[in-house]
This record gives sequence, structure tokens and C-alpha cells, in this order.
Amino acid sequence: MGEIIFITNAAGHCIYTSAEWTNWTGQAGVDALGKGCLSKVHQDDQRIVEKIFCKATQHAAEFSIRYRLLKANGAPQWVGAGGVPSFGIYGNAFIGYVGTITALAEGATDTIAAYGNVEQVRPLGPHPAMTPVDALDRIADHLIIAHSLIEAEGCKAALPDVRKALFRVGQALASRITDQARLN
Repeated sequence: MGEIIFITNAAGHCIYTSAEWTNWTGQAGVDALGKGCLSKVHQDDQRIVEKIFCKATQHAAEFSIRYRLLKANGAPQWVGAGGVPSFGIYGNAFIGYVGTITALAEGATDTIAAYGNVEQVRPLGPHPAMTPVDALDRIADHLIIAHSLIEAEGCKAALPDVRKALFRVGQALASRITDQARLN
């Protein structure tokens, strides 16, 4: 599985998933838009995923969630997801998230329950076998990791520039969505 990149709008509706979403879940990208992606979250984990994501969206805050995502064959796989809020250039209004979903080692977390954090993203980092295929998706992935490291380790003066870069990359990714897909 390549690392999945996703983008949401300010209401928390998915507006973009990388090709890895379809490869991993079997769900067409257009069907993941809006809240469609939740149908691929294990039913026992849906409540916590929605709760953490809703809280983060209400506060325009970073988030991290560990939960089970359903593969194309219906088997659950533990994943880590995280998102960084994006703010518009004019008025600094919250416009949504750029985030990643990464598979955790099979069997390593079978006994835990889904959980999450608001105000803190801890991306797992790229794994050679899970690097996004698309160059723009890889850029988003690395910017999210850079954002997380800056938040945790200092040099916070660099955050505005990283956030602007995330905004621009998010715009470029969102521009790939057809007008018809945006209507769904």
C-alpha cells in the first residue's frame, strides 16, 4: 500500500484522495468524496474516527487517529491517519485539511482499540514500500512530516512557510478533481 494522501474542505468533507485510496480500499475516489470514505472504516471504529475528526474540524486543529481501514477484500488493516489544517491566504480562514493515512504493521496492533488526538499530528513517516506514487502526493506527505517535526522540535518561525506550501500543494491536488466529482 502506498501512503494515502487526502484533502478535506472546512466542513470536513473529503474532496481528494490519492490513487492509493482506490488501490488499497477498492473504493473509487469519487465514491470516497464527502463522507463516502467513512464506509471503509471498520464499523467498530467509525464513532471514534468521526468524533476525533469532528472535534478537530470544529477547532481547525491538527489531529491523529489510529483505526482499522477495510481493504478491498474486506479485511481490516490498522492505519494511522493525521491531518494538518490549511488556512486561506486571504483572511487566514480555515479551509480544510491535508492529511495522510499509513498502514501499520500487520498484527502489531490487533489488540488495541481505535483512538485519536486533537492538536497534535504524529505522522509515521514514509516507509519505502508505502511511498506515494504521485510526485505531488509525495510533496504533501513530506510537508506534513516537516510540519509535525517543526511543531515538536522547534523552529516554529518556519511553520507559516510550511503551511503556505501545504496550502499551495493542496490547491494543486484539489484542482485535479473534475467538476462532476466536486458536485457529488
